[in-house]
Amino acid sequence: MQLEVDITGKHFENAAGERHDVLAGIKFSLHAGEVGVFVGPSGCGKSTMLKILAGLDHNYQGKVSRPAVARLGMVFQEPRLLPWRSVEDNIRLAAPHIDEKRLSELFAVLELTEHRSHFPGELSLGLARRVALARAFAIDPDFLILDEPLASLDDALAAHLREQIATLVESRSMMTLLVTHNLDDAVYLGDRLFLLSARPARILQEVPIPTPRTRRSASEINHIKADLVRRRLAKI
Repeated sequence: MQLEVDITGKHFENAAGERHDVLAGIKFSLHAGEVGVFVGPSGCGKSTMLKILAGLDHNYQGKVSRPAVARLGMVFQEPRLLPWRSVEDNIRLAAPHIDEKRLSELFAVLELTEHRSHFPGELSLGLARRVALARAFAIDPDFLILDEPLASLDDALAAHLREQIATLVESRSMMTLLVTHNLDDAVYLGDRLFLLSARPARILQEVPIPTPRTRRSASEINHIKADLVRRRLAKI
C-alpha cells in the first residue's frame, strides 16, 4: 500500500478572472504504517492539498497515485456530525457493517462509551472531535487523512486526544496524513514531517523522525520542536 504524489500546480480564479496560485510543488510518497505530517502557515494551501489527495478535487496539475481499493477515512477541521442522529448512529452511518466488539473498543479508547446515545448538540467540541475520529477509524481505513483534528482545543485536552490518536494509529498498518500548524501534534504523531512554504505551498524540506513514537522522550520531542523553530526562523 503506497501513495505517490506529484502536484506541480493548483490555482483558483476569482469572479474577476484573477488567478491565485495555491500549490506550487508537492512531491512525496507515503507507505503503509507511516504517519506523514504537513506543517505550514495558515492559508498556505494545506486543506486544498488534502482535498486533492482524497479525490475530492481533480482540477490540478500533476499526478496522484493511490491504491484503487484503499478505504479512505477523513477527519475534517470541523466534526461535521449530523445533528439529528446520535453519536452511535453518526458512526454506523459511515460504517454500517462494524461489529459491536470493534465499535465498543473505539468508544472505550476515545472515552465515548457513555455518550453513545447523545446527540451532537449535547457534546462539547472535544467530544465532537472524538466522535469524528471514531467515525473515521470505524471504516478500518487504509488511508487516513487528518485535517487539523485538534484545532481550537485547550492544551490539556489536545494533549490527551493526541495520545488517543496515537493509540488508534498504532492499531492498524495504514497510510496516515496529518495537516497541522501545531508542532506538538507534528512531533508527537509524525514519522516524517514536510515543511511547507507560504502560499503557493511547496515542500521546503522533509524532516524524518527515526525514533518510534512510543519511544520518544519529552526531551527528544522538545529538541525536535526547537530544531523546527530554528528552521522556520532561518526559512529553511
